[in-house]
Amino acid sequence: MRKFKIETWGCQMNEYDSQKMAGILKSYGFEETQNDEEAEIFILNTCSGREKAAHKIFTRVGVIRKNLGKDKIVGITGCVASHEAEQLFKKIPKLNFVLGTRSVHLIAKAVKTALEGKRFCDTSDHPESIEISPDLVDRQKKVKAYVSIIEGCDNFCTYCVVPYTRGRERSRPVEDIVEEIKVAVNKYGIKEVELLGQNVNSYNYNGKTFKDVLIEVDKIKELKRIRFLTSHPKDFNEELVKVIASSERICKYIHLPMQSGSNKILKLMGRKYTREEYLEKIDMLRSYIPDAVISSDFIVAFPGEEEEDFLLTMDAIQKVQYDNIFSFKYSPRPKTAALRLKENVVSKKIADKRLIILQKYQEKVQEIKHKNMEGKVYEVLVESVSKRNKTRLTGRTEGNHVVNFEAGRGEDLIGKFVKVKITSSTFTSLKGILV
Repeated sequence: MRKFKIETWGCQMNEYDSQKMAGILKSYGFEETQNDEEAEIFILNTCSGREKAAHKIFTRVGVIRKNLGKDKIVGITGCVASHEAEQLFKKIPKLNFVLGTRSVHLIAKAVKTALEGKRFCDTSDHPESIEISPDLVDRQKKVKAYVSIIEGCDNFCTYCVVPYTRGRERSRPVEDIVEEIKVAVNKYGIKEVELLGQNVNSYNYNGKTFKDVLIEVDKIKELKRIRFLTSHPKDFNEELVKVIASSERICKYIHLPMQSGSNKILKLMGRKYTREEYLEKIDMLRSYIPDAVISSDFIVAFPGEEEEDFLLTMDAIQKVQYDNIFSFKYSPRPKTAALRLKENVVSKKIADKRLIILQKYQEKVQEIKHKNMEGKVYEVLVESVSKRNKTRLTGRTEGNHVVNFEAGRGEDLIGKFVKVKITSSTFTSLKGILV
């Protein structure tokens, strides 16, 4: 049996695509391995969300060729593949195949063609790529299921490469989503599902909206937790919040990227909402779910960001008091409209300083929030054994807090829900003991 290894970089959607490709290859008789020496086929499922993504790929391919042998089959899939397509063959000598994000269903064909000594490239927009049979999605050793409900994006935020790598929005039928989750539940014993989309809130299929998806998924009694990612603020509304608030299964964790607290910068970003509208939605959310755990994304030093704009961002962060923030310096991406703002580029020195200020403030907020969780007991879904300490397990609360706790040799607890008392904390995670 030919052995393959998939290396996944980037978002949950990439993780989901990797599970699809693994399942398809296994159905054709291939065997998966995590051992570099054993693997004959390497599939690099890539992300182009940040700068230097291509450089990371070149480095990894070089290591494979130099250390493991020139006869290894190496293919590139994911967003970088969609973006650069056949150009990758010119940049990487002896690359065997390239598959775009909407060609993952062709992975077996790509690998077989490569094994025959020929190159294969397909970055076309195949509608069938979104409808791979639920039975083929490989969820072995997974504690939760990623399920795509909508792929692509129509927002075209000026900094974002997603519409160019994953295409325009395409929603799946509610029935297909529910069927895939039921297969995950019945075949793998999955208790938690995470509904995926570049913007789940814009889901629309035959008049059904995202709230209708949540209502139908909430009817699957075997599920204990339902999550979703990501929400765009312009489509986040009261009707949706009411559905979340009324459910015992839908996690009260909301990731709502603001990106900037300045209306000027939000307009330059093409975000389609104002600072005031965003903050009103946060107030509305907390009026229905007072203990909601809220996270966000922020980009500092976007072209044209002046000190006043950055201070407005900090003011918004201080007003909301987020439970977690993912923050980045602006990174120019190919084909995006923000590239035209060259004359207003913020210097690296200022960008670094602003990012440090933002992150230092958020660290203090999270330290306080985590400190307030000490001494309390939370239900945790156990995800894995610590790599450094085999007696320590890692899991997450409903609010997506990472919890590390001692449990002896507790491998049999992976995939199960347990009660953990929080004993100490840092700004990144919590430590506890099994109750």
